[in-house]
Amino acid sequence: MTIEWNKITWYSKLGAIILFIFVVPVLTFYIGMQYEQTKEVLSGYAAISISSQKIFRADYKNVAYIVNEQPVTLVNGRAEEPIAGSASKIVTQYFGNESFGDLNGDGLPDVAFVLTENQGGSGTFFYAAVALKTATGYRGLNAIGLGDRIAPQTTEIRNGQLIVNYADRKTNEPMSSQPTEGRSKYLVVKNGVLEEVK
Repeated sequence: MTIEWNKITWYSKLGAIILFIFVVPVLTFYIGMQYEQTKEVLSGYAAISISSQKIFRADYKNVAYIVNEQPVTLVNGRAEEPIAGSASKIVTQYFGNESFGDLNGDGLPDVAFVLTENQGGSGTFFYAAVALKTATGYRGLNAIGLGDRIAPQTTEIRNGQLIVNYADRKTNEPMSSQPTEGRSKYLVVKNGVLEEVK
């Protein structure tokens, strides 16, 4: 039997029927199964990655810092202290803007970020905070004040120095004004104490 490629014949019709009824569905099913298996594997890797990041990064939100010369222990990034003779509380909490890098020259990735503290009034005070990485976790240091109701911009660790950029009000502007003047604080860790570079 001679196959005529340029003509529609009964056997070409039969081949097309077999192809679309049996081969295509089976092939589609196989590809779909492979896709689902690949997606599950990739999802597993993503979950492991996210989980490990949470384990690594959560520690510094659960250690003590010195804020206004008082020890404050964060639990999941938050601490509350009652104010004597008042129903209000001093609320200290993790704000964000974290940055990782070595601040004390031991080669370990320390972390810097911004804390806020509200003492029950209208003010929200911002602080630069640092936790040093150790073999067993993180150790919080003293926090350095940035100002009341400022607008934090970026936090970076560069060459062993912490640079905190933020916007504040101009001199003599009322607190009701929006912070528009760019400012930076340069901080270093000396003998386990966070200090401002003058």
